[in-house]
Amino acid sequence: MAQTTKYVIKYKLNGERRFEFAQLQDGTEEEAKAELEKLHGESDEISEVKVTKAL
Repeated sequence: MAQTTKYVIKYKLNGERRFEFAQLQDGTEEEAKAELEKLHGESDEISEVKVTKAL
């Protein structure tokens, strides 16, 4: 099994600031956005995605 690290994903969902915690392999914005799309679905607008390691 691949090693994952806990990250905080800060983003805007339909213009509203939100954040989520997620276990990601690389912590890239693309990986984070894919995770958010799984969570929220394709119809929501996800923007300003920033990924940082959780403390």
